[in-house]
Amino acid sequence: MKKTIFTLFLISALILMLFTGCNNKEETTANSTESNIETQSQEQSQDQSLQQETIVLKLADNQPLESPLAQAGQKLSELVEEKTNGAVRIEVYPNAQLGEEAETTEQVKAGVLDLARVNVIQLTQYLKEYEVFTLPYMFSSDEHRWSVTDGEIGQSINKKLAEETGINVLAFLDSGWRCFYTKEKATSLADLKGMKIRVMDSAANVNMIKYLGATPTPMPYSDVFTALQTGVIDGAENDYVSYKTSGHFEVAKYYMVDRHTAGFGVFITSDAIKEKLTEEQYEILQECAKEAAEWQREAMVKEQEECKADVIEAGSTITEVDMTEFQEAVAPMYDEYEDLKPIIEEIKAMQ
Repeated sequence: MKKTIFTLFLISALILMLFTGCNNKEETTANSTESNIETQSQEQSQDQSLQQETIVLKLADNQPLESPLAQAGQKLSELVEEKTNGAVRIEVYPNAQLGEEAETTEQVKAGVLDLARVNVIQLTQYLKEYEVFTLPYMFSSDEHRWSVTDGEIGQSINKKLAEETGINVLAFLDSGWRCFYTKEKATSLADLKGMKIRVMDSAANVNMIKYLGATPTPMPYSDVFTALQTGVIDGAENDYVSYKTSGHFEVAKYYMVDRHTAGFGVFITSDAIKEKLTEEQYEILQECAKEAAEWQREAMVKEQEECKADVIEAGSTITEVDMTEFQEAVAPMYDEYEDLKPIIEEIKAMQ
């Protein structure tokens, strides 16, 4: 009898243990599932929060993506996204999708566009001092011009622009050395006489063409190919890269190397962007702009040589000219910039 009772007791204990174990297992599983759901919910919430916090900026450029100028914008975008851990992204709009340079410069100034890459000529309408970067035969070499833009002269002018207009120059880029190209062969100053030459709409460029004896014809960059093709203009002026990427070499086969101006692009933004970015993010943007500019300058030098070889292979004729007669022809125009003479003399002294 005692043995039977003991056996029944053991069986009851085993059943109780099994039941308790199952309950604990179910409770543990339930708790684990509930914990996983809570963790996943937190992760999803964090992801959504990150997505909501991502700031997207727009950058306008009038050049095609294959141009080192537009590529500088892409480089800036990559650097900013990397160094802000994705908190700030820059979308690049090339090929004048957001407007020509005069339009995008004004949009930046008004705060309706975040960033733009434009020719430095666009800034002359807001501050006269930028005209020193557009005057013919002002710079003797790449080393000379970068020492000016990145040094005290360039930074002082940039500061004045920011104070007076709210436009901030983040960095100077290389737009190449500008030279003339024409539909009919031109190898001297005399050959340019009477030709209709497209120039950017700035006083310095218009005056230069007049002093050289040609007829200045300002027009948007996007209209130049058709104007050359139809004979509205006889020629234009730009660097090797733009000459090739624009397709202008197809309709104006004669390229005359006089290096009349050193082309500068600039990254610009306005004070309005500071309302979108934290102080740290804005500092990162400034640093990345300078880094992208250094990268672009090196890339541009290589691209110039490659494009020169490409247009020669395609049938263009490249002529090196004696710049002396060109320099002498434009010398009187410097008298029109009396108020800029101190800066001009300072730049010349740095050669």
